[in-house]
Amino acid sequence: ALGLSTGIVDLTRGELGTRGTPEIRAAEAATADHILKLTLRENLGLRDGFFANDEASQRAIITAIRTHQPRLVITNAPADRHPDHGRSHSTVLQACFLSGLRRIETLGPDGQMQAPHRPARVMAMIQDRHLTPSLVVDISPHWDQKLAAIKAFKSQFFDPDSGEPVTHIAQPTYLDFLRSRARILGHMIGVEYGEGYVLDEPTPVRDLRQLL
Repeated sequence: ALGLSTGIVDLTRGELGTRGTPEIRAAEAATADHILKLTLRENLGLRDGFFANDEASQRAIITAIRTHQPRLVITNAPADRHPDHGRSHSTVLQACFLSGLRRIETLGPDGQMQAPHRPARVMAMIQDRHLTPSLVVDISPHWDQKLAAIKAFKSQFFDPDSGEPVTHIAQPTYLDFLRSRARILGHMIGVEYGEGYVLDEPTPVRDLRQLL
């Protein structure tokens, strides 16, 4: 909405997911991309549930960082119900640092040697478990758009006609939970809906008027 380039890099295809298939999720992701007006989306194809914070995963993420050169990276929660989330956080956080080291060599999609690039800021989402936010962003004007993007992944949520197993997020009340949490976070900063993020490092402020 601010006119910036935005993109999503998925680490896995979600092939171990209880509901749906990787093909269904890819189609749902394409719908969400349109709703979110993304500049790009890429899937690294790491092993769902079994990828590790190792050199192979780091290099795949470093290549993506150097290709797209983000200034801000938003990644998974540092600890969460799904173990992939916490592991994603630590892996991405380290890759963002290593991506700035010139002696780590990677080849881009064009086969050319990539230049080092380190994002200016990395911050984490709040996902299933409650985390105390380091900052809260007013998303009130964008709540309907966010909800529509979530609902694009309809195979994952409650459907009374679905014969697939009921999961933690496929409960009738789950979307109500997301709305309630956004309202709670919004209440913290005096707005209708808020999105909370967790920072691993202090945020530099050169002028206290930036907080006003």
